[in-house]
Amino acid sequence: TTGIIMARENQSVVTEFIFQGLSSQPRTQTILFTVFLVFYLFTIFGNIMIITVIRADCQLQAPMYFFLANLSFLDICYVSSNIPQMLVNLFTKKRTISFSGCAAQMYFSLAFGMTECVLLGVMAYDRYMAICHPLLYTTVMNRKVCIHMVMASWTSSLLSSMVINSLTLQLPFCGPDILNHYFCEVPAVLALACADTALMELVIFIFSILIVFIPFLLIITSYAHILFAVLKIQSAHVQSKAFSTCGSHLTVVTIFYGTAICMYMNPKSRPPQGRDKVVAVFYTIVAPMLNPLIYSLRNKDMKRALRRAMNRPKSLF
Repeated sequence: TTGIIMARENQSVVTEFIFQGLSSQPRTQTILFTVFLVFYLFTIFGNIMIITVIRADCQLQAPMYFFLANLSFLDICYVSSNIPQMLVNLFTKKRTISFSGCAAQMYFSLAFGMTECVLLGVMAYDRYMAICHPLLYTTVMNRKVCIHMVMASWTSSLLSSMVINSLTLQLPFCGPDILNHYFCEVPAVLALACADTALMELVIFIFSILIVFIPFLLIITSYAHILFAVLKIQSAHVQSKAFSTCGSHLTVVTIFYGTAICMYMNPKSRPPQGRDKVVAVFYTIVAPMLNPLIYSLRNKDMKRALRRAMNRPKSLF
């Protein structure tokens, strides 16, 4: 037993990782720093604005806006788990991260990403109940049920991320230590393990089905029912309002799920390619940034609430 432990300690010599990043060209790095700083600030400001307006406006107290406020808070956490580290690396040209720092970033970014998957599924179910079963909506989707749904989204994702990360970090890392990514993500870290990762790939695939694919199927099923229900409505105005409300959600779902499924439903332990890093940009940076824009500009109730807020700015503070 002692020999096995000593062999494992001699093998696991990696104490930090070096990010390869999105580019090694100084000029490109400067451009990327500026672009992602703008993206980050816009995401933080936009989502804080949505949370503040929803809390301040008494007309935005429906379950949909309760979930939207939680999604905005989640997006702030999500982008803050990876963008600040990337900005520091781009600005200081220091691309290293400690093993423990990488483990923390990997845990939180995966947990927040999983929570978003489940929460988007919950939001689709909310729209299904509101449009397909309006008479039961207020009874089924009461405040207590909504809170439990959000808590379940967070709890299941935090625990799932803990299991995946615990198993990943038990693997030996003996070099190389160059991470072909701009942040610590499970597939990229897994590619550096000095052991057979077939079991971990199976674990990731199973959790991807549970946390990513099943909510995605729930969304597809919910919106299929919504489509049939809306098409039966004779009023063009009601149809337009229903499609406007659901259109924003579908836009977010298409961007987020389309890219996340490409990455996590095929977690082969190979060095990530340039395409993988670009795909990751969409579900870790672009989707959270677009949420405030989509929900404020494509949602009529949000636009009216924003106008009311601008007419009485003191009510926001």
